[in-house]
Amino acid sequence: MIRGVRGAITVSGNTEEEIVAAAERLLREVINENSISPDSVASVLISVTQDINAAFPAKALRRIDGWVYVPVMCVQEIPVPGSLPMCIRAMFHVNTDARQDQIKHIYLEGAQVLRPDLLGK
Repeated sequence: MIRGVRGAITVSGNTEEEIVAAAERLLREVINENSISPDSVASVLISVTQDINAAFPAKALRRIDGWVYVPVMCVQEIPVPGSLPMCIRAMFHVNTDARQDQIKHIYLEGAQVLRPDLLGK
């Protein structure tokens, strides 16, 4: 079964250092909380809001040992009026035997407002 594992984090500034550091924190937490190995991942999709353009957050995945060959792509979110600004989102496509309710989606910093129903699960 392929399952989607979601995560999101906000950044306080549009700088390469801030973007890559926040993305790395998010990706590591998604990986650790769900015990994801690179060999079980089909791909990772990372999106950013329109106000983030100083760096590709996918660069952060390459800092994590063993993740060199996992396909990763960055895209820009549609600019919906009133949506959460300065946000990086990630979607891992993972081969797993876990049920939907066993997946731990990770929302950090200001992104916690996106799915308060999933916090602490």
